[in-house]
Amino acid sequence: QVQLVESGGGLVQAGGSLRLSCAASGRTFNTFAMCWFRQAPGKEREFVARIRWSRGSTYYADSVKGRFTISRTSSMTTTFLQMNNLKTEDTAVYVCNLARESLSYWGQGTQVTVSS
Repeated sequence: QVQLVESGGGLVQAGGSLRLSCAASGRTFNTFAMCWFRQAPGKEREFVARIRWSRGSTYYADSVKGRFTISRTSSMTTTFLQMNNLKTEDTAVYVCNLARESLSYWGQGTQVTVSS
């Protein structure tokens, strides 16, 4: 069993910054990648960023490229999402995902609200 817990969400003004964390516990060995998705009310989940666990290589959605940075702490199976220059369009529940041995695990999510 794998459990993911996100933290760091909150209310910020446009142009501000937040840093999200996602800590994984349980059977996390052989983790392939961890990702961030987001879901706004009435919308489907949208991919935000991914980091491959072995090499730390990253990939971003075009909408956040240049503003968001994903990173990791391998020994603790933890990923971070540094969000800079936030826009109102970034308002959503941000959800962490872990891919391991053909399975996918999801966290509960953390709310990010960007005001104008």
